[in-house]
Amino acid sequence: MLEKGLKHSTVMRVTEGNTADYIGSGDMAVLATPAMVALMENAAMLAVALKLDDGETTVGSMISTSHLKPSKIGATILANAELTEVDGRKLTFKISAYDGDTLIGEGEHIRYIVNREKFLSKL
Repeated sequence: MLEKGLKHSTVMRVTEGNTADYIGSGDMAVLATPAMVALMENAAMLAVALKLDDGETTVGSMISTSHLKPSKIGATILANAELTEVDGRKLTFKISAYDGDTLIGEGEHIRYIVNREKFLSKL
């Protein structure tokens, strides 16, 4: 059973492959916003993954986040997610990202618990 307060942190290093100019979300060699968002989503997914029933996973539905400061190639980025609300299959997370001690992004993320096989059968 999922309960509020579950947390996870995910870490990545900024490389050429996750910069704005490489991904195409901008034209500078800094951490791309989509890469930061993906890291935050990963932290949320992993915060609850071990508590799900066999055959279940979560899928992202909504994310509202800021990207406050740039991060250079070589920086280590830490994303945190905390489960703040459980409403049936709907899970709400508080998310944040840090470059060292500097907050570079924060927001809210909603995921839904789905049966993996049933979900994929709808494709």
